[in-house]
Amino acid sequence: MRRSYRTFSLAGAAAAGVLTAVAVPASGTASAADEPPPIVEDYGYPGAAAIFASDHVQLISGDGHLLYRPCPAPETPGLIIVRTTDRIGSAGNGKLCFEVTGTTGRITVKIPNVYAIRGDGTSTAPGHKIKAQLTTDAGANTTVDVNPNADTQVGIATTPPGDPTALLHMDASR
Repeated sequence: MRRSYRTFSLAGAAAAGVLTAVAVPASGTASAADEPPPIVEDYGYPGAAAIFASDHVQLISGDGHLLYRPCPAPETPGLIIVRTTDRIGSAGNGKLCFEVTGTTGRITVKIPNVYAIRGDGTSTAPGHKIKAQLTTDAGANTTVDVNPNADTQVGIATTPPGDPTALLHMDASR
């Protein structure tokens, strides 16, 4: 019994030596090309280039809990709806939809000429609390609390009419 254990140990050591010889370059040092890429989340929006090419919507980053969605027709409760005078979005009608998939979510975007943001709530289900960060062409930044269950007018749709605004960021929470 003891002898077979030694044989097994020697065989295991020999196998490990072969694997080591294969994994280490002849120079004895590993190069940067041999190293796997670091696992660092940059929070870049997955598929952003394809979405920009098809829908002309610039999605920059997020936490994965506030997602761009094609807007259904007719409008479906439970989606945040951003309206812009630009002919962008999945239908090219200036209506962009976002879905909060958790209790919180955040997204960084650049959507020009936004005039209204509708919360994701309904008459029977309260929506998320949404803070929207906007900017004007002149660089005036504002943060708006979006009505969770209705439209919130921004930019040119406010009374009195304001300057055209670009939506930069949205944070949603319960």
